[in-house]
Amino acid sequence: MATANYSHHFSHRNIPFGIASSQTHEKPQAVSRLGNTILFLHDLHVQGLFKDTKDLPENIFNQPTLNRFAALSKSEHQYVRKKIQEVFHHHGLDGFPSASEEVADAITMHLPMVIRDFTDFSCSLHHVINAGHIVAGNAKPPPSFFKFPVGYQGRTSSIVVSGTDIERPYGHFLNPKVIDPQREETIIFGPSQKVDYEVELAAVIGKPLPMKKRLHAEDADDHIFGFVILNDWSSRDIQGFEMSPLGPFNGKSLGTSISPWIITPDALEPFKTSIAPQQASGPTYLQQSKPSTYDILMNVEILTNSDKTTVGVCPVQSLYWTPQQMIAHSVSSGSALRTGDLLATGTVSGEHNLSRGCLLETTEGGTKPVTLSDGSKRGYLEDGDVVRITAMAGAPRLGVGFGECIGRLTPARPF
Repeated sequence: MATANYSHHFSHRNIPFGIASSQTHEKPQAVSRLGNTILFLHDLHVQGLFKDTKDLPENIFNQPTLNRFAALSKSEHQYVRKKIQEVFHHHGLDGFPSASEEVADAITMHLPMVIRDFTDFSCSLHHVINAGHIVAGNAKPPPSFFKFPVGYQGRTSSIVVSGTDIERPYGHFLNPKVIDPQREETIIFGPSQKVDYEVELAAVIGKPLPMKKRLHAEDADDHIFGFVILNDWSSRDIQGFEMSPLGPFNGKSLGTSISPWIITPDALEPFKTSIAPQQASGPTYLQQSKPSTYDILMNVEILTNSDKTTVGVCPVQSLYWTPQQMIAHSVSSGSALRTGDLLATGTVSGEHNLSRGCLLETTEGGTKPVTLSDGSKRGYLEDGDVVRITAMAGAPRLGVGFGECIGRLTPARPF
């Protein structure tokens, strides 16, 4: 699966964190990135780059996940990031030990965290309106949407790093060729016929919060280690049948892809943008004195052979609920936060046709297929299709990027 060059996503303004391995660094461990150069952080630590702090444990970067580092205080995350920026500013890449550097094409990225809990929210009013109209013939959002960010618990065992294939799932769904719902053959068990992607942004929890502790949205930033792109692959036919009377289950657990680089709140700080205080009349724990979100544009493409087609350009700033409000609401019943928890926004969709974050919306439930650059049409994804989501905060060459979240849909294996 070919990957693009994302050097402009990772300038000195970014300094993301991830887990990687290579031929010379066989053990997966913590890394950062400058352009197309990967920096192995344990090597930098051993060489004394971070000697000005005593709060970084000796082997903190020589770990197969970022959980231990993420659980440290935010000041330690900031110190490591600023130290790398400082060295690069004065000496360029020559300021780092050559043994700590590898080119991006020579390394393998791994899942950056052990994911403890996964919660998927529904924060886009546009998505709720569009999906309600398409699926239920009712575009009116449920009253709960305007009171709090609605969410459900997902399957952490299905979360995979970008580049991992996703298999078309088997499941139960209604036979679209049988009109009479009383006939037994109206229910099929077979490969899903309506596999979809969902463009999402997800917050990764660093600092934990014990059970039975109150958290206001105003203070939620203290618990965010960073953000990733998330593709919540969905089987619309399985999902639609099983959601009466409960929530999503097998229609959502076929796979959830995340980008390998965690982008810190400090890197995104220059791209904060204010939003209208739409929830000012809600519970106090959801209120923010200066409501804000990030100026992030998410781009989704379908790749077929050598062709690629942009099928959505989705603005994060169009979301009704913010990541901070998602986090505050997730613990409002007394639940805990754990390092590695993943909380996703749900489908990021804007108000225009070209800003819709899933094929359900873009093709109006498959009834109006989108035409790809190779001339083929898609109501939903076909076997072999590759979905690539990228994201950029700010201007393309001056902002901070996330790299890509990419995955290929493979055929269902027979039972």
